[in-house]
Amino acid sequence: MSLSVETKLTTTYEGQKPGTSGLRKKVKVFTQPNYTENFVQCILDANGAALVGSTLVVGGDGRYYCKEAAELIVRICAGNGVAKLLVGQNGILSTPAVSSLIRHNKALGGIVLTASHNPGGPENDFGIKFNCENGGPAPDAFTNNIYQLSTGIKAYKLVPALQIDISKVGVSNYDIGGKHFVVEVIDSVANYVRHMEEIFDFGKLHDFVSGKSNGKPLRMRIDSMNGVTGAYVREIFLNRLGATETSVVHTIPLPDFGGLHPDPNLTYAKDLVETVAKGDYDIGAAFDGDGDRNMIIGSKAFFVTPSDSLAVIAHYLEAIPYFKKNGVQGFARSMPTASAVDLVGKKLGKEVFEVPTGWKYFGNLMDAGRLCLCGEESFGTGSAHIREKDGIWAVLAWISVMEHTGKSIEDILKQHWSTYGRNYFTRYDYEECDLDPCNEMMATMEKNIIAAEFVGKSFTSGGKTYKVKKADNFSYTDPVDKSLATKQGLRIVFDDGSRIVMRLSGTGSSGATVRLYIDSYEKENVLGQAGVMLKPLIDIALEISQLPKFTGRNAPTVIT
Repeated sequence: MSLSVETKLTTTYEGQKPGTSGLRKKVKVFTQPNYTENFVQCILDANGAALVGSTLVVGGDGRYYCKEAAELIVRICAGNGVAKLLVGQNGILSTPAVSSLIRHNKALGGIVLTASHNPGGPENDFGIKFNCENGGPAPDAFTNNIYQLSTGIKAYKLVPALQIDISKVGVSNYDIGGKHFVVEVIDSVANYVRHMEEIFDFGKLHDFVSGKSNGKPLRMRIDSMNGVTGAYVREIFLNRLGATETSVVHTIPLPDFGGLHPDPNLTYAKDLVETVAKGDYDIGAAFDGDGDRNMIIGSKAFFVTPSDSLAVIAHYLEAIPYFKKNGVQGFARSMPTASAVDLVGKKLGKEVFEVPTGWKYFGNLMDAGRLCLCGEESFGTGSAHIREKDGIWAVLAWISVMEHTGKSIEDILKQHWSTYGRNYFTRYDYEECDLDPCNEMMATMEKNIIAAEFVGKSFTSGGKTYKVKKADNFSYTDPVDKSLATKQGLRIVFDDGSRIVMRLSGTGSSGATVRLYIDSYEKENVLGQAGVMLKPLIDIALEISQLPKFTGRNAPTVIT
C-alpha cells in the first residue's frame, strides 16, 4: 500500500539557533506543537538537493522524549525524499556510534537526539543536532542556514500514516507516493564495537584486563551514569575484555538518568570518585549522557585533567595499533584547554592547532590529513577514527597505555610531568546565571583588556606577580577552508605562559553558563597541590572580570 505525504502548515518559533553542539532546550519547549517538526524540517531543508535519495542515521542517548522524537523524525524523513534510515534500536545510539555509522555507511549525515551532559527527564533538557557526511557536527555555515530557515518556515512534510516499531531490529520497506523508503532498525552496539576492535588490540587488552598476562586482573570501576554507554560498556569491557561484573555500574540507560546528572566530572561523578578513593581500583572512568565525554581517575581517585589526558595519549600513541597503521599527524586542542599537548607536539615535531570550543572545528583538519588526535578541557578526547569526541575510545586508550608501560595512572602522569613540566589547570562553571548581566560583564571585560595600556600591566596576588603579554577576544581562521570564527572567548596571556580565559557557554538550555579557565605552567614544581598553585591567578581573574559583582555569585556551581 502506498502511503501519502502530507504538508502541514506551521508558524515560526523564536530561538531555534543551534549552539556549539545543536539545539538544546527544555523538554517542554521541544514538545510544543510543531516545535520539533519545524526544526527537523529545517535540518532536512538545509541539505538542499542532496537530501533526495539519501541515507541518514538517527539515534540518541535514551533520555526522555528520545524514542518519540526518533519515530517522528522517521515520518518527517519519509515525507522529504530520504531513501533510507539507519535507526538505533529504541532510538538509542551514542554520539560516537552515530559518527562511526555515518562514515561506514557513507551516509549524508545523522540526526542526533541528545542534550549531552545536561540532566534528563520531563522537567529537564532535550536536544537535536545534525552531523554531516564526514560524521562530525555540522559546521557554522550549515547551522546558520538551519537557523535562517527556522525564521521563515511556513510548512513541514511528513507521512502521518507510517507506523514503525523501533524496539525491534529489522528492515521495514515502504512505498511513499511511489518511491521506495527503507527503515533499518539496527543493533545499537555492533558497528561501534567492531570499529573499536579495528583500532585497539583487544587480545592484548583482554589478557591485561583479565589478568592472564601478569596474574593480576585490572581493577576497574566504569560508570555509565545511566546514560547511553551502558550497553557498549557491557559488551566491550565485560564480554570482550574479560572484566568482572562488578567492574561496571549504572549501565541501564534511563530517561532521567536515574536522577544522576550525566556529566563526568569530580562534582557530578561523586559516587565514582568516593568509591575509587578507597584504594580498591586501578582505574575509574565515567561517561556523559551521549557517550562522547569521559573522566579518568587513577587509584585513590588520582584525577587526570582532560588536558593531561590528551597529552599523555599523544606521547604514547605507539601503544595503539591504529596509529601504527595510519601514522601520526598533528594534534589539536580547544583554546581554553591547557597547552600540555603543545609540548608533546613540539618534542615529536608535529603540528599543533588551537581552535575554538566545539568539536566541529577539528573536522576540517582531520579531513585534510593534518590532525590525528585532539581534545577539549570539557572532558572530550578523540582521534581521526571518527569526527566526534569518544569517551569509550579514551578509556581504551588509557588501558592501552597502562598495558604498554606497566605503570599506574599516577606514575604515568608523574613521569610525564618530569619530562614536559606541568600545566596546572582548573575551570570554574557558574551555571544558569542571568543572561543580561553576564553579557554586560563580558563586554566590560573585553573593553578593558583590549585597551592598549592593558598589555604590560602587572597583577599581584598571593606573593606572585603576573605581567600581561597578550589579551584579546579569540578568533580563528580555519587553515583548510579559511573560514573565520570570531568572539570565541576572552583570553589573557601572561609572560610566564599562564592564562586566564573567560567565555559564555553555548550548550546550556536556559540562562547563561559562565566558564572561567585558569592555566599555569610550571617546569620544576610539578607535584604541588593544584588549588594552592592556582589560587593567586584565580583571585586575579575574579578581580579583572568583576565576576562576583555581575553574577551575584560568590562561588562556582562546579569546579573541575
